[in-house]
Amino acid sequence: MLDLKLIRNETEFVREALHRRGAHAEAALDKLLEMDRARRELLVAVEEKRASRNAASEEIAKAKRAKEDATAQIEAMRLVGDEIKALDAQLKDIEAQLEEELLQVPNLPEPSAPTGGEEDSLVMHHVGVPRAFAFPPKDHLDLALPYDMIDMERGARTSGSRFAYLKGDLVFLQFALVQFALQKLASKGFRPVVVPVLVRDEAMFGTGFFPTDMQQVYRVEEDGLNLVGTSEVPLAALHMDEILDEADLPVRYVGYSSCFRREAGAAGKDTRGIFRVHQFDKVEMFSFCAPDRSGEEHDFMRGIEEEVLQELGLPYRAVNIAAGDLGASAAKKYDCEVWLPTQERYREVTSCSNCTDYQARRLRVRAKGDKGGPYLLHTLNGTVVAVGRTIIAIMENYQTEEGLVEVPAVLRPFLPPGKELLGA
Repeated sequence: MLDLKLIRNETEFVREALHRRGAHAEAALDKLLEMDRARRELLVAVEEKRASRNAASEEIAKAKRAKEDATAQIEAMRLVGDEIKALDAQLKDIEAQLEEELLQVPNLPEPSAPTGGEEDSLVMHHVGVPRAFAFPPKDHLDLALPYDMIDMERGARTSGSRFAYLKGDLVFLQFALVQFALQKLASKGFRPVVVPVLVRDEAMFGTGFFPTDMQQVYRVEEDGLNLVGTSEVPLAALHMDEILDEADLPVRYVGYSSCFRREAGAAGKDTRGIFRVHQFDKVEMFSFCAPDRSGEEHDFMRGIEEEVLQELGLPYRAVNIAAGDLGASAAKKYDCEVWLPTQERYREVTSCSNCTDYQARRLRVRAKGDKGGPYLLHTLNGTVVAVGRTIIAIMENYQTEEGLVEVPAVLRPFLPPGKELLGA
């Protein structure tokens, strides 16, 4: 969340930054400021009443020393005490509302994030040239079905729409991608973690997915737990309420997990195959770093995502996402979009966000060195491999005229010996 002191003391700066996100963000700020003013007025009223009670107490003490009747002063002090209790109750209520409203205000976008909505996102560069096919390319489902590698029908029968069974060679491909990504990230200083996929509400609020994305989350109400839509959540909460040693920064993790999203509001979008499903796997990197290094760390993490795509031989473009299209926690985000031949367009496969101190303030994650007190860290997250979408990209870009799929050379060491064609 944002620092309430910053909002109060630099209101116009905050307003201008949130205006770049859109009217909804600015409206949330107005409501928050109104509540903060009401809270401060109540604080003044409470202090005045307490001062009045203290004065009455002194008057009672004087009267008793002088052996005078203090009944009137005692009654007045009792009434003031009742007024203080009522004001304290109001104050407690408005502080709870203020905290709830503060959770609704998104992070301030970085100046280098383009202004505007989705259409204003800036393509930074293209890498690789889309393949010119000598035959009509097939989509991933048409390539998979003859070899029974994706089973949507039985997935729907078992679990409902947007679930699938992955079979045969695609299972080997999935874990080849995971092994490739984990080993690459480990070589760059990221510690591998298998994370819990059920988390408490505090972790969801702490990372900014609650309250804004509640409709996307599968919830286990009886246990008060939530299935995560990304391992960013349990990785961010890994050091909740901790003070890290400044000398250890940056603290980097790479997590692997299944992820779950309801995809509310996505009816009719990308319903064919496994592009947009309710359950999918990801390899996700996460970094806790010093505030003055997060910009550099952000570029470093995006560079890793691009390196993975380059080694896989997939044509892609890198995009600087516009402020109006950022998630609540992100101050800046890069997407990498891979070319899909059958759609004849680039589609997102990875993203990388700098959340500055927005999540760390909610999760109370700080660092401390030899000098000075604890300070909030910056948090960053980035998808190394969104497994399902990367499988789609490999299948469509590496397909043969016979309907088989060549395996990128970099993945072959992680597959069964001699497995160079999927479906063969």
